[in-house]
Amino acid sequence: MPVNMAGCTTDCVEKPISICFQKFGRFVGTYPWWFFISPLFISAVLGSGFYFLEDREANDIEDQFTPVNGPAKLERQFVQQNFPQNDSVFSNQRLYTDGVYASFIAVSRSSNILTDAAFQEIVTLDRKVKELNVSMGHEVLTFEGLCARRYKKCIPNKILDIHKYYGDNLETTELTFPFFRFGFSYIFLGYSEDNRSRTDLWLNEFLKVFPSNLSLNFIKVTHSTSLSRQVEFEANTKDVIPLFSITYVIAIAFSILSCLRFDCVRNKVWVAAFGVFSAGLAVLSSFGMMLHIGVPFVMTVANSPFLILGIGVDDMFILISCWQQTNVHDRVETRLSNTYKEAAISITITTLTDVLAFYIGLMTPFRSVRSFCLYTSTSILFCYIYSITFFGAFLVLNGRRENSNKHWLTCKEVPEECPVGQSKWYELCCVGGAYDPHTGTEEVQPMNHFFKKYYGPFLTKSWTKVFVIVLYCIYLIISIYGCFQIQEGIDLRNLAADDSYVVKYYDNEKAYFSEYGPNIMVVIRREFPYWDEKYMSDLETCIEDFKNLSFIEKDIFTSWIKSYKYYGYHTKLNLSTEDIFKDNLDRFLRFYSDFKQDVNFTNNSIYASRFFIQTVNISTALDEMNMLNKLRETAQKCPVPLLVYHPAFIYHDQYAVIVSNTIQNIAVTTAVMLLISLLLIPNPLCSLWVTFSIASVIVGVTGFMALWDVNLDTISMIILVVCIGFSVDFSAHISYAFVSNKKPSANEKAVEALFNLGYPILQGAVSTILGVVVLSASKNYIFRTFFKIMFLVIFFGLFHGLTFIPVFLTFFDICSGTPAKNKSGPEEQAMRNHTNNIQVNSKDGELKEREIYDNHNFQPDNHQICQSQPCSAIWMVTGNNHNHVQDNHIKEDFLSKD
Repeated sequence: MPVNMAGCTTDCVEKPISICFQKFGRFVGTYPWWFFISPLFISAVLGSGFYFLEDREANDIEDQFTPVNGPAKLERQFVQQNFPQNDSVFSNQRLYTDGVYASFIAVSRSSNILTDAAFQEIVTLDRKVKELNVSMGHEVLTFEGLCARRYKKCIPNKILDIHKYYGDNLETTELTFPFFRFGFSYIFLGYSEDNRSRTDLWLNEFLKVFPSNLSLNFIKVTHSTSLSRQVEFEANTKDVIPLFSITYVIAIAFSILSCLRFDCVRNKVWVAAFGVFSAGLAVLSSFGMMLHIGVPFVMTVANSPFLILGIGVDDMFILISCWQQTNVHDRVETRLSNTYKEAAISITITTLTDVLAFYIGLMTPFRSVRSFCLYTSTSILFCYIYSITFFGAFLVLNGRRENSNKHWLTCKEVPEECPVGQSKWYELCCVGGAYDPHTGTEEVQPMNHFFKKYYGPFLTKSWTKVFVIVLYCIYLIISIYGCFQIQEGIDLRNLAADDSYVVKYYDNEKAYFSEYGPNIMVVIRREFPYWDEKYMSDLETCIEDFKNLSFIEKDIFTSWIKSYKYYGYHTKLNLSTEDIFKDNLDRFLRFYSDFKQDVNFTNNSIYASRFFIQTVNISTALDEMNMLNKLRETAQKCPVPLLVYHPAFIYHDQYAVIVSNTIQNIAVTTAVMLLISLLLIPNPLCSLWVTFSIASVIVGVTGFMALWDVNLDTISMIILVVCIGFSVDFSAHISYAFVSNKKPSANEKAVEALFNLGYPILQGAVSTILGVVVLSASKNYIFRTFFKIMFLVIFFGLFHGLTFIPVFLTFFDICSGTPAKNKSGPEEQAMRNHTNNIQVNSKDGELKEREIYDNHNFQPDNHQICQSQPCSAIWMVTGNNHNHVQDNHIKEDFLSKD
């Protein structure tokens, strides 16, 4: 329906598209078998791409869940080039990766771990680990042959060395922390260097053997390896497969129950089943095509089928609702044509918004998000295509059965009226084909009556509107409060299942070993005159700035230049001259091999060097974010060219981009949504209400997800993009139905919009929630987070679509297309006078008049006289009229306005 607002007609896009879909619907209705079989064939061909699924899997955590070209990756590259590792002199703090290791944490069952009984069990565990061996061809890999070495010996554990030295006297020995004087030197007990191996084969054997055959009475042990996080993350696929199967069963059951009719002809059981099947075909085709092309398949993509199922079923309910409002006596191609005319714009808006939301998500620097968006957007496109081809064709085939008045199960013709003498059961099972005699459409479902007779009128009462406004204000206040409570970043422990041994290890590590955090490299990344006192003064000032940070332990500082100056002082070297400084540096580095790894001294030039600072009390994501930001800010302010690096920074980089990238995606997507709404919803102000709904739902979801202990990370960022698409879905359906119906007042328009689309929207929302509800039972953080945010998106989107938006639209009567001042204009008054003067002389005339008055909102297409002006509730009345002069005058007046 065209709408004129202040002289601006906005149906220039909507109307041609609607006409095109009307013609396409007739074409599909004429050749249904072609459109039914073709998607099956296409799905079979594209589905063969699943053959490449194993080759396309890309679940490397660093690659998928850290920013592409993040600063830390460039910093690591610099460290790797300038400070190559020396495996013969292993140093844990000098690694530029996490390394390769096996580790266990022993926790005392009593209050003290330093007992002889506890240490005996620890020593036994240590011995079992060192006795592990695994065969690789003709070679036997042993711990002794693979351990990290220092001066050709396996690096010992400092704690076990202390126990071995003191023996039974350990309990009475005074241990100081974090430094303990052991022999002639002090050793740092804040953390202990691990025995690290260089092969995955031995680590896999460690994981097989370690959990078994442990009989420990005095200690509890948790374990992990450098492989564990990745292995446990990849194992999550086993968790989602059974959930996916359960979801489809639930979706089919709900769809069938929603479309069940107590009429053996009008029953839509098969329609519902094939609607869900159509969504399944979309997933098969889209995923298969992506796998054929070579798009990486990431763990996050496993969430997509649950989402597509909800979208596909939502479109199905809209199409079924519009089909039921067509005349059952029309040819099936005409019914589908009229269905597409009414429904296609609505589902086109939602498809465009969803697809564009996901394509905009491709701008993110996270590969896991990119893969999810690419797979999901393609799936939505296929879902849309199959809805208007495969599902539309099945509506036609089912319509042919209904036209022949055949049973939905047996396909045998049944009577329309119950024969005399038959039971109620016979009438229920073997009689069908009922329809509304006034309109010629299928009988209205009870839930539609609920929205029109009860919910709609209740919602448009003045006091209800006041309550809705108050409720919305409360919603907004809580949401905004939640937005300020949100935490950033993904905890890597959450990438493993809840019952994984890795989670227990991380919990113990956080509980007992979080006081001393990462040991940070501070790298001087260019040539620098270390012998010049002026320049060294600048460097010393920068070092003090680092030490003054709240999370830096001042007394733990490792620096080659400090040790070199101490060496020069005791050997009476004047290191303030360049020649002496460089000439003696080689000798110093030979004596102190650890420091040799800290200086890139090549061709008599120092191209780069590094020193180390110790962090403390870094235990939360907020601590990690603040640490990274403060360290980089301090390095940037220093006049000396510095960079800071630790392997954990690769993962901490997400904090630098997650918020800005999320805001960017939401802003761009919202702008695109507004443009689409302006083009396809024939009223600019109502399009702004759709955009308002997007912003409102996003604020609500963001705030409440923070209150539900969900962080802003790569997983939630994906779903916030989804949030935009789904918030458009509900509000666009209602807004379009609001401006498209022909009721004269805003309140009536709101009631009519709820009558036509309230139930399909409710069905779509419930089906989507049912599609993801099984994920709440998952043991994996990714899938549970997906459920939590999708639940919030659907719940708030539904509340906006069925409560807030209808109420808000009634406040602006311009959205109704009929200004309030014209509601009782001279034309309508004349029409009422004319109606009162109509005389009906026959029973048929009386029936015809009653049909017009009772069902004025179901007029056929050829009654649409008004093309550029708002149409009255009753356009033209015919009948026997004694005052035909007045009748002709009114008709001429109407035609002149056309």
